[in-house]
Amino acid sequence: MHVFVTGGTGLIGSAVVAELLGHGHTVLALTRSEASARSAADAGATPHRGGLADLDVVRAGAAQADGVIHLAFSNDFSSADAVARSVAEETAALTTLGEELVGSDRPLVTVSGTPWVPGRLSTESDPLPTDGPVGGRGRTVTAILDLAAQGLRSTAIRLPRTVHHEGEGGFAGLLTAIARQTGVSGYPGDGAQRWPAVHALDAAVLFRLALESAPAGTAWHAVADEGDAVRDIVTVIGRRLGVPVESVPEDAFGPLGAIFAMDQPSSSAHTRQALGWEPSHPSLLSDLENIQP
Repeated sequence: MHVFVTGGTGLIGSAVVAELLGHGHTVLALTRSEASARSAADAGATPHRGGLADLDVVRAGAAQADGVIHLAFSNDFSSADAVARSVAEETAALTTLGEELVGSDRPLVTVSGTPWVPGRLSTESDPLPTDGPVGGRGRTVTAILDLAAQGLRSTAIRLPRTVHHEGEGGFAGLLTAIARQTGVSGYPGDGAQRWPAVHALDAAVLFRLALESAPAGTAWHAVADEGDAVRDIVTVIGRRLGVPVESVPEDAFGPLGAIFAMDQPSSSAHTRQALGWEPSHPSLLSDLENIQP
């Protein structure tokens, strides 16, 4: 299969590209800079120059592909306005991809976060949240899944709060960056809230499986660790960086503070049973031992 991948040179995307190439697929990778184009070419993909906001370029990439995996997101969480701009940019790109692929029965694999459900693990059958800082993302992914009724094999991989590799990535990576900046490894509240996690190399396998065989209109959970207490996460970060571990106000985490404070455990039992996905790489707490002081 010739696969168009957006975000193919990021932490998750580079793992997905390697997984696809290792299983006989070819990859056309959206690249917004000369450096990312070189990175994609070095990995064995064909660069397709442009950014997520270049809708004609995005459409052209999808038009020449047998399937699409969408991963690109600006990840600017510096303010509520920045998050809103990131969500709007992604919405326009996904809408363009859907318009190009609808009626073709080709696969479009999208991405979102796992939902949160008070008092229990969230599952693949739970709806995505459509309010809050990233609620627009939930609305867009839901709309793309609904295009299954119009001849699009759309599926969604729901990623946990941290997708990690060699101690980097995800919300745990943000906590590490904040700890480096402030000299405190902080957590909101009592730190008992739980975050799910997955290794990037395990997540990449699930993206490939969804592309190859997942039924239209379905959502899947890329969850290896169902829920690590945030206090345990920041304890490892603090020890690796040699900084104190403390509770800090929720607003210290900016627009993501409310999300950081939530208890958000999640299950992937259905995904494992239905698609035969079985994570095999290190857990988050083990992987955080790779953080360099």
